[in-house]
This record gives sequence, C-alpha cells and structure tokens, in this order.
Amino acid sequence: MLSTRKAAAVWLFLAFELVLTKQTPLSSHAPSSFYTRIENDLGQWDLGEVPAVNATGHLVFETANSLLQHWPNTRYRIGHTIVPGTIPVGTLLYHGALTGPHLPTALEWVSVEPDHSMIFCQGPIETGCWHLTLKVTQPMKVLYFDGSSAVNIPGGTMDTQDLVAWSKMKPDWVGNESKRIMDLCTWGQKYGVNGFVSEVMICDFTSHMEVVSFLNLESTRIMHHMFEIMHSASRREMYPGETRILLDFSGLVSFYDTALVPSLVPRRVGLERWDHRVQGISSEDIERVQDRLAQALAQPPVTTSGIDWKTVLRVVVDRYASRLEMMQYLVNMTLDDRSMFGHAQQVQRRLRTVLLPYTVFAALPPNTSVTANATNSWAAPVFRECATSHTAPIVAHGATLMPSERLLLQAVRETTREICRVVTKMWASGMMTGVDPLYPPEQRPEADRIRTLMGEWKEDVTHAWVKCRPACGFEEMCYLPAWPIGFFPTPGSEPSFQAQRDGASLWPDPNKGEWKRPQPKCIRRLEPYGF
Repeated sequence: MLSTRKAAAVWLFLAFELVLTKQTPLSSHAPSSFYTRIENDLGQWDLGEVPAVNATGHLVFETANSLLQHWPNTRYRIGHTIVPGTIPVGTLLYHGALTGPHLPTALEWVSVEPDHSMIFCQGPIETGCWHLTLKVTQPMKVLYFDGSSAVNIPGGTMDTQDLVAWSKMKPDWVGNESKRIMDLCTWGQKYGVNGFVSEVMICDFTSHMEVVSFLNLESTRIMHHMFEIMHSASRREMYPGETRILLDFSGLVSFYDTALVPSLVPRRVGLERWDHRVQGISSEDIERVQDRLAQALAQPPVTTSGIDWKTVLRVVVDRYASRLEMMQYLVNMTLDDRSMFGHAQQVQRRLRTVLLPYTVFAALPPNTSVTANATNSWAAPVFRECATSHTAPIVAHGATLMPSERLLLQAVRETTREICRVVTKMWASGMMTGVDPLYPPEQRPEADRIRTLMGEWKEDVTHAWVKCRPACGFEEMCYLPAWPIGFFPTPGSEPSFQAQRDGASLWPDPNKGEWKRPQPKCIRRLEPYGF
C-alpha cells in the first residue's frame, strides 16, 4: 500500500501522463449550485485531504488532453475514449493502392501523411505502384478511437471498436479488418458517419472526396523509408497532435466515466494504467455507452456550450507541467548542509511564483516562526483560489453543458485541485519552516529541519516525464517503441502479420517488455540505423 504522501504524488503525476489505477464515481451530472457551495466553504479546502482512492478525474483529464497525439496513445495503447470529429474541407488524404489505378470500391483505409500511405504502395519493381491523393470536398463526419487503435494485436487495442461494431468483445476477430470496418460503417450509416479514425477508415470513396492525383510511383523497398515514417510521425508526438482532424469534445465518451460505466471500476483496482481494459464491461454499460454515442452524433453543434475544451485542458498543462518538472529536478539534486538552505529558498521562490496570482494577502500566517499550526489551515484560501481559477467561470454555464462537458469540467476540477493542493502544501511548509526569502525567520532553521522539508518536497513531486534524458543528438530522434516498428527481421525473411496472429514467434510479443510498457530512447535517424 502506498503511503498517503506517495499516493498523492502519484495522483498528481497522472495529470500529465502518469500511472494510477484507483477510481470512484465521477459524476457528470452535478449542478453548478453544488460546485459553488463547495468552493465557498473553506472547510472543503483541507491541504491534508488526498484524492479519494477511486478517483478517475485525472484519467479523464489525461486521456482527453492526449487525443490525437502519438506518444500518449502509444504509451497507453488500450483506448478508453471515443469522440466524434470532422475532417475539414480541403484536407488531403492518401492511399497506397494495391491493384492499380482504380478508385477503391470496397471499404478501405487512407492516411493523412503520404509517408505512411506509401507503405501500401506496392507493385513490381519493373512497373512501380499507384498512389492516390484525395481532397475532402464536404466536411467529413468521423468517429475517433484513442489509444493505438490502428494496431490490431491481442491485448485490448480493438476493445472499443468491438463494442461499437458488435456490442461485445470479439478477441478472435482481432485481425479481421474487413469485417470490422464493414460493420462499423453499417453502424455509422444511421448517424451519417463517413469514416472512423485510427488510421482513417473510409466508408465510401465516392462521397465527400474527389481525386487530386493518381500517380504511378517507384515501389518502396528500402529500410530508409521505414525510419522516415517514424520521423514523420514524430511531428505529431505531443500537443497539438494531429490538427487535420477536429474533435468535438462536447460529445466525448470516456470509459473512465464511472457514472456511465460503473462495471469497470472493480476491474481496474490494483492494476497499473498499462493494464486497464474495457474488456469485462457489463451489457448494461455497453447499452449506456451506445446511447451516449448516439446522442453525441445526433446533436447539432449549436446545442453545445461553445467552450473550447481542448484549450481549457491545455492551459492547465501549460501553467503547471514545466514548473513541476523544474521543481522535481531541484528537489532531487544531491546537496550538502552548507548549500541546502539556499537551495530550499530557490525551490520556495518557484512555489511562490506558481501561487502568486492566488496568494490572498489575508491568508498569510501572522508569524512564520511559529510551527504549532502544523495543518497549515491558514493557507486554505490560497488553495481554493488556485484550484478554482480555471473552472469557476465554466461553472456558471451550468445547464448549458452537455453530459460530456460536465464530465470534462469535473476532470479539470479534480486535477487542478490536486495540483494546487500539493503546491500550496509545499509552499506553506516552506513558509512555516523558515525558508521563504520574503519572510525570513528570526533564526535560520537547523540543517536537519531543512533536510526533512526537502525530503517531503521530493515525495510530493516524485514522478517522471516521458522524454529522452539526456536529450538526443542532432543525428538522433527520441523514439517511443511502437509495436512492431523497431523490430526488423533479416532481409528476405520478413514474416506476415498473419503469421504472428497465428501464434508464430517471428514478431516480438506485443504484451511483454518495452512493447507493453514503452520507454523513450534515442535512436539514429541517419544511416547506419540502430535501436
């Protein structure tokens, strides 16, 4: 069992792509008056009150903030979010044809990157291959599945698509791409859905698009192209991600919404984020999810609040993520007793900077040298102002919010509350210990007391950001292993994906090692390539 302090640190980390598995009902139906009463009651702003053991607000926040971004959805490849979206007029889409210069008559896939579609531009060396470029002529209505939903491997990446297509999981059909897209398109017809986004599944090539070009190109047959695909994908690694697909956050459906999908709560207990599955959902919850999807796809845009939820989420990340990362770096430095006081003051200054817009003057302690007030309750107004600053204006919308928007509001509220609780507690502890440069104590605190404070701070912000450390050189790129890219058989012995599905050991097991729990690493992007 994690200590209270460590559990809170892990919860804080998950707001920025972190790992915790405890959930509690996350209501998407609370009225705005309820929020207002809570925010006005200082008794609700206890710095020692950690999140409920089953809270999922941070998981909703993290997945919503990561939509259409390559790395977060590769790192946690089992999707938990479905969102309606639109591909705008003028967007170019690409398709590598297998059968010649013929517009596909069957259901097929396209890519938003020509580098990606060129993988499928196959043909004899003597005659080359055919590559199709299309332009969207009418707004194309799509449904987006998060996670690595284009990676059809055992282990959960197809879970949410299965539920939409067949109302149940069909793990034996994980490789049955043609049946999946056919049944998804059949399901989507009644809602006017033109395609589905993992890669972009197109239901009808004669609708909403026109041909720009159909070129006879040289067939791809060199290793260099595979690395260039990885390089191309790296441009969509993090925010803003893929900008050519516009998502409607007001129609977002999350399997971390425990009011909508309560049956998954006990199935996540004790599991790390990597292992969360949609498998095991009850039939009643499947019906509720499908009803919510139908509501989201049927609603006209004018019925929504107009709030830009993507920006709301991002503003929180932009305000806190890099500052928390700097604090983590500072509190993990090795120090001697002589330098520790000045170092603690440096951390305290940064904590003060984060809280400066919320430091209500009346909340300052009357005497920072007095330690009897161990609860730091005097800092509650600062905690409250920080925690509500991003959501108080949205609460006023109240009745105009769609159910998905109320879920997002609650996710932002829970996430900012915990960030602000930890930061305020750290700052208040620094004040009471006597390391705040603006309120120096009559006597410098002893080294042991400062070391204790630094240890507490270290636990408060103990987490890891997903990036290469040290940074990669110019001839390298930071790569997050995405099955099976990075595993290349010897020339002439490349196995088929079907062989892997049939149980052969030619490809690496996607549910073991770095393929299951990918960690970033530097790889060469110039020859000689290497991992």
